[in-house]
Amino acid sequence: MIEIMTKSQVVQFFKRYPLLLLSLLAALQVAGVLLLVYRRQAAPPPAASAAPAVPLPTTALPTTLLPPSLDPPFPSPLKPAKTATKSSPPPESAAEPASPQPPALTPEQQAVNQQYKQEFVPASSMVDSLIEMRVAIAEGVPALSVGSAAEAAVMDQDRNPLLTLAAGTSYGVQPDGSGLGLNGTQLPSIILIEPANGNLFTLGDRTYRGRLLLVNDGGKIWAVNLVNLRHYLHSVVASEVSPSWKPEALKAQSVAARSYALTYYFKPMSSLFHMGATEYYQVYSGIDREAPETSQAVDATAGEFVSYRGGIVESLYAASDDIVAEAFQGHGMSQLGALNLAEQGYTYHQILANYYPGTGLGRIVQDYE
Repeated sequence: MIEIMTKSQVVQFFKRYPLLLLSLLAALQVAGVLLLVYRRQAAPPPAASAAPAVPLPTTALPTTLLPPSLDPPFPSPLKPAKTATKSSPPPESAAEPASPQPPALTPEQQAVNQQYKQEFVPASSMVDSLIEMRVAIAEGVPALSVGSAAEAAVMDQDRNPLLTLAAGTSYGVQPDGSGLGLNGTQLPSIILIEPANGNLFTLGDRTYRGRLLLVNDGGKIWAVNLVNLRHYLHSVVASEVSPSWKPEALKAQSVAARSYALTYYFKPMSSLFHMGATEYYQVYSGIDREAPETSQAVDATAGEFVSYRGGIVESLYAASDDIVAEAFQGHGMSQLGALNLAEQGYTYHQILANYYPGTGLGRIVQDYE
């Protein structure tokens, strides 16, 4: 006998097995795309002024980054975004039949649908969280001070516990022979500080997410922030441009910053860190400059990077066209130029296509298998 599940049983089933719901949603999206392609093939060609769609190839990422597949090029740059125009309605005989409307949802169904939407959208931006960046936030200094918003474990490089830092307390760190001294306690030359429950830590007067690696190298201290790519970009984009800029300019900056970071992820500056935190690389300020607008732009473009023939482009950029011309011989993105294009209605795809001609847009995705 076939047992029919009640509405509440269906809701409880998907709450218990959320991955099945994600698979179902993905299948519905694929079906929608196929239906859209079929209707577009049957419809007359669009007007010549319409901007072409930008294909977004994806590359699976199980647990580590894999080389991206060959990406198709961007569309021709500097075509304005598609805008609505007035036109005469077609004759009644040529009008398409009305599309069937989906059945109305009950208030309970709408609430459940909205809940799962809210849970699914943040999950799509989590692909950046799978990549851990090692960013040098202090390079060869004689001493520094550290602290944590919560208790923090201090471990050696093999993650053996050494001691615990109290919450809200500042600790001085200096070279001590070949090791490190922390408030008079002698420690190994390499230590890892990990705040409890993912809390924040401080280095000097700045606050950071993630973990902190301290190394005594020849009597000088190097501090490296181990932070996931998503939180790293939340800081970088807000440090490089103003959160008040147009969303499309912020998205273009997000993709350029991600592509630049991934370049050093695969070709790090040293065995200790991928890249630095200064203007020589791209500015990373911890949480001090984070803003909702720039964080939303990072999450809206999660996993996207500038790609050429399957490789990651070192997407150079500077404040103005003059600086790009002087520093990079014209090969890079002008941040103010990107803002100007965004104010004219260009999408971030078109902005990137203008400044990185002949490239494509790659995307890293998470493989759930």
